[in-house]
Amino acid sequence: MNNIQLTPKDILEKTFSQKMRGYDPNEVDTFLDGIIKDYQAFENRINSVENENNQLRMELQRLRQTAGTVAPEQNVSPSGYFNDSNSAPSNQDTLGRTRIENELLKRVSNLEQRVFGSTEGPSSIDRY
Repeated sequence: MNNIQLTPKDILEKTFSQKMRGYDPNEVDTFLDGIIKDYQAFENRINSVENENNQLRMELQRLRQTAGTVAPEQNVSPSGYFNDSNSAPSNQDTLGRTRIENELLKRVSNLEQRVFGSTEGPSSIDRY
């Protein structure tokens, strides 16, 4: 906003000298009133965007700092929460992890059967 030369107040307080065959002062004032409203709307929008931009920059900085503090031994559990490797996983996390591992083993088994063919009966993995 440093390169803006006129403020709404400057436009409002501007007076023009009247000439014999000049413009209608009421028409000029009405037009300038519209310009003042536009300037105020632009100024409000710019302030709003600058505030939002500053908030987003602070959030980005906070997220970068948070991402930098996550230790490599920390991992995300299947439930989506961070688990510290030093703490015992909850029963729900263990069940979720077991369920996911079993599902992955089934998928791998099915892929192996499709790729290599199978002369055996159902895999022991299918029991889970």
